[in-house]
Amino acid sequence: MLLAMVPAAVPVHARQLGAAPASQSSPSSRQASNPTNEKLAQLDQRVTGAQSSADNAWMLVSAALVLMMTGPGLALFYGGLVRRKNTLAIMMQSFMLMAVITIMWALVGYSLCFGGNGPVIGGFEHAFLRGVGAEPNADYAGTIPQMTFMVYQLMFAIITPALITGATAERMKFSGTVVFMILWFLVVYAPLAHCAH
Repeated sequence: MLLAMVPAAVPVHARQLGAAPASQSSPSSRQASNPTNEKLAQLDQRVTGAQSSADNAWMLVSAALVLMMTGPGLALFYGGLVRRKNTLAIMMQSFMLMAVITIMWALVGYSLCFGGNGPVIGGFEHAFLRGVGAEPNADYAGTIPQMTFMVYQLMFAIITPALITGATAERMKFSGTVVFMILWFLVVYAPLAHCAH
């Protein structure tokens, strides 16, 4: 029974190799190779699609992990470092910065960091996330949608000023911290992120 299964397991292409020299020049072999080439092209597209899906999934998981470092991570860490009366205030600063920086990022931040060709800061072609969608941007990440790249970079734009709140804990009012972080994001973070790429 095992010997009967072996010929069935040998690929059809391998069985045709023995008869290849006689039939290579015939038109029927050229027609047979066209479906094979089409199948290989389809397989290549599926492999590329699977790679893009895996890259996209990994980038989204990574973005979620960085967001968790900011939300519960930094909020609880800094909340444990300050006096009891300031615990809620420092925790709320982390969560408030998540909201403020996300809005700033969507309005102009992504465009200032990753748009334009200026030597110091980007342009406004992606302001309000104009042109940011499912198509990949070959300049930054050719296998994931530009929206995924934008979200991934947003997480680092969020955590960076949130880390600074540890230095201002119990030293600045809440409103002063928010204004300072907005200015710091526009004047320091955006130019540095633009120059880094």
